[in-house]
Amino acid sequence: MAKSTENYELLYIIDPDLNEEETAAIVAKFKALVEENGTLTEIDEWGKRKLAYLINDKPEGYYVLVKFTAAPAFPAELYRVLGITEGVMRALVTVAAE
Repeated sequence: MAKSTENYELLYIIDPDLNEEETAAIVAKFKALVEENGTLTEIDEWGKRKLAYLINDKPEGYYVLVKFTAAPAFPAELYRVLGITEGVMRALVTVAAE
């Protein structure tokens, strides 16, 4: 029988040129989205870090790691919203190791 929820990790990078309020609004938006569709277990703002390569001609980004549990269908919707959110440069959702 398939499990009804999985453990996931979301790592996303926010444009470093946004001000503190804009960055906080994006973090709050995805925190709320995860809480509406699953269980948030941890949110860790790593802050500005140097990127391995330029993204949108920028050498750094604001990293945020979110750990959560949710139904297997949710990450596709999460990717969709991340992809259309202004200020999100990159995002990756992975199934976390047990």
